[in-house]
Amino acid sequence: MAKIRTIYWKQWKKVKTKFRELKRIGVEEEKAWICANMRNGNWYCGGYFVLQTAFNNKKLRELGYPTFTEFYLKVCEN
Repeated sequence: MAKIRTIYWKQWKKVKTKFRELKRIGVEEEKAWICANMRNGNWYCGGYFVLQTAFNNKKLRELGYPTFTEFYLKVCEN
């Protein structure tokens, strides 16, 4: 899941875009500001707790990404 979060994080290049998009998906304003201003790498930020809660399995399913269990069951149908 961190990989999928990282993909979205990389698309949001500017701090104001990260802040706006995090608020749009339901992150509190203060946490969104802290997360948007992180200067760590994309992979580290993808595992940050704010993004983990913002992009939970329900949200990722809405965006069209299956969970790993759903993907495995779909691929390994015998």
